[in-house]
Amino acid sequence: MRGQNIRASHKLGISFASLPAWFGVVCLLLAATAASSATDTFTTRVNFNSTNGASPYYGSLVQGTDGDLYGTTQSGGTSHAGTIFKMTPSGTLTTIYNFAITDGAYPVAGLVLANNGKFFYGTTEFGGDLSCTAGVGCGTVFKIDSAGTLTTLVTLHGSGVPGGAFPTGALVEGTDGEFYGTTLGTTNGFSSGGFGSVFKITSVGTLTVLHTFHGSDGEYPAAGLIQGTDGKFYGTTEEGGAHGDGTVFQITSAGTLKRLYSFAGTDGKHPYAALVQAADGNFYGTTKEGGANGLGTVFQITSAGTLTTLYSFAGTDGEYPYAPLVQGTDGNFYGTTYKGGNDHLGTIFEITSGGTLTTLHNFVGPDGAYLYGGLVQRTAGGFYGMTNGGGSTGAGTVFSLAIGLGPFVKTLPTSGAVGSSVIILGTDLTGATSVTFSGTTAMFIVVSSSEIMTTVPVGATTGSVVVTTPSATLTSNVNFTVP
Repeated sequence: MRGQNIRASHKLGISFASLPAWFGVVCLLLAATAASSATDTFTTRVNFNSTNGASPYYGSLVQGTDGDLYGTTQSGGTSHAGTIFKMTPSGTLTTIYNFAITDGAYPVAGLVLANNGKFFYGTTEFGGDLSCTAGVGCGTVFKIDSAGTLTTLVTLHGSGVPGGAFPTGALVEGTDGEFYGTTLGTTNGFSSGGFGSVFKITSVGTLTVLHTFHGSDGEYPAAGLIQGTDGKFYGTTEEGGAHGDGTVFQITSAGTLKRLYSFAGTDGKHPYAALVQAADGNFYGTTKEGGANGLGTVFQITSAGTLTTLYSFAGTDGEYPYAPLVQGTDGNFYGTTYKGGNDHLGTIFEITSGGTLTTLHNFVGPDGAYLYGGLVQRTAGGFYGMTNGGGSTGAGTVFSLAIGLGPFVKTLPTSGAVGSSVIILGTDLTGATSVTFSGTTAMFIVVSSSEIMTTVPVGATTGSVVVTTPSATLTSNVNFTVP
């Protein structure tokens, strides 16, 4: 019950938004730190103040078709139950939804943009039916558009129907058009909350529990899933497995689960984050504890379950990486640590597939503190992320980090048959003159400066999508797969 007890106690009032008074005094005397390289530019874009949200948690930001970034805060807002917001790249924030507990509370996970580009899908850890878990609620699954119109798709009922409780990971849209996710618990209550589940849900709210964890196959899947290029889904559990220190697992859309790896402490302990599949086909992730120094690791694992520990954190380079990695357009991976660094308030790092780590930024307080969430690379090239605490009020921040990477395009979805519709996200797409799939020309319509609509052309094969504009030639960040 370790995972649920931690989350339950947090909801009872233990919050990193409640930082000591020195954040309001000493922090004013400190200048925001510069990035470690002269070519890196770190900028605090938003300071949360409770009214506009507070304490963003596990969630990472996601880019919409309008070019803005969308995210969640676990608390704050009009009912102090969390918010959904959108933010321009320069930092103008608009709260588009305030949770009111009965419609959900504490959206700790980030959003996922559906492949149709029209809706974002997400979860709340608590709220909904307050008869579940003694008035706290077992959580919800929802969809929301960019204007802030929210629809609750499912209210979870623990051991009832629909089953599962306390979703803390982001959803992922499968190639079948359904959404897949995890819950931290499986029954109605903290004291006997079960070990968690994997579920799928249709776009209209029909939920099916695919797997219930029972210990040896894992416990407490705090993170969401990703779908591999083989069509199977991959995830992690914080605890359980052969040694009790967490697992990596594979599961099919039909619910057949295979435990790929059990952590044993020295190779990592308590993986809290989702995996990322890299261009080399391998999966990369983090453990929040364990490793050579007990402070967390970065690892690589194959689809067959062969794990390699790439890096063990030592404190000055960061501690406790809760967040997932993101592979940048340069092929390297980028991530955050909850604590550690020069001021013990967290770091941003870069790591190669061979395990060479570089600290890009050390947080000092006024620029943010305590990072649970990961980074997103916007199509203009820079990275964006959030901190759980710090900033001008101690309620967290949104920041950006530019390291000199150029613009690119991103496709929704990342795979499709000939003739299927594809949305291309980008920056400064107005006046585009050409779209190609692995060199094959496609018909297209420029919807806006940040969106192109196209279809997979006859003759296309798996490879890069390239958009030619008057000012640049933009290549997709991942290869588009044509079955």
